Amino acid sequence: MAVGSYGTIRPADVSPEDVEIILHYVENRASTTEPTLTKLDSSDILTPVFHNSETGGTSDTEILGGLYNLRLNSDTFSDLGIYTLHLRPKQIRTEITDCGVLASLPSVRGLVIDLGNVGTDDRNKFVPQGLVGYRIEYIDKSNSQKVPNFYRVVTSSFYCEPVTTNLTNSTQKAIRYRYSDAPTNLVFLTLTPSSAPSNRPNVTPFIGEPSQNIILTNSYFNPTTVEVEMVEHDASTLAHALYGNQSKALNSGIYTIYDKNNNNAIYKQFNLYEVKDDLNETLYEIREEKTDIDQTLNFDDITE
Repeated sequence: MAVGSYGTIRPADVSPEDVEIILHYVENRASTTEPTLTKLDSSDILTPVFHNSETGGTSDTEILGGLYNLRLNSDTFSDLGIYTLHLRPKQIRTEITDCGVLASLPSVRGLVIDLGNVGTDDRNKFVPQGLVGYRIEYIDKSNSQKVPNFYRVVTSSFYCEPVTTNLTNSTQKAIRYRYSDAPTNLVFLTLTPSSAPSNRPNVTPFIGEPSQNIILTNSYFNPTTVEVEMVEHDASTLAHALYGNQSKALNSGIYTIYDKNNNNAIYKQFNLYEVKDDLNETLYEIREEKTDIDQTLNFDDITE
């Protein structure tokens, strides 16, 4: 009997609308300023790569999982320094309307969400089975902070409507819920774990309480952090100074560096001169960068 090996990592083919990008900028690694976080529009920065699964060529037929283009806008990334981009699944913040049970299955507990408490951009997720796999985290009512290291996972989501049930036990809630095939303003979410273990049937797991704020997060990919350092020089510009053509005008003392490809472009110009004392003894040799470029010193012009 052969033993097969199976891969468990699936490349993400998530839509940019389901991604949140948070930006943190510092001038250098020694900066001690208080971090300032900025949320960017992922639709403007993140672009999926499409390809043709049959021919392997580029085509708008299928997203190439795990491969995305990160486009950095010059207006946002204009300063020199270190930009840290944190890419995480999009968070949907809302409020628990009720913690109820199904009228036909009283053992099934879940959360009831009112779509009126959900942003208009995120309501398209609150459809039958649209939130399966989402993670739910809870905001503590006492301090308005997220409860650390605690979450539940959505196992189903359907439209629902409240129904009134006559109960002999006065301690039970009279309002219960039933699924609805027609769209309503309420969505019933079942979670895991939500049932008590068989060895402790009276100990039911916490799934939330009415009016408590929660955070719903998709599980399409793992959060990742990308560091981008904007510098004045890179390998290409340093190559100009090392390997590009150079010239020195003996009369004016102008030292010119051209780009590597020698396409008549002047990369840098410097003034070369000496500083002498009263006895005409040379004290220093100076190389000072010019701000007004002398275009008459183009490489092709002076070598013809």
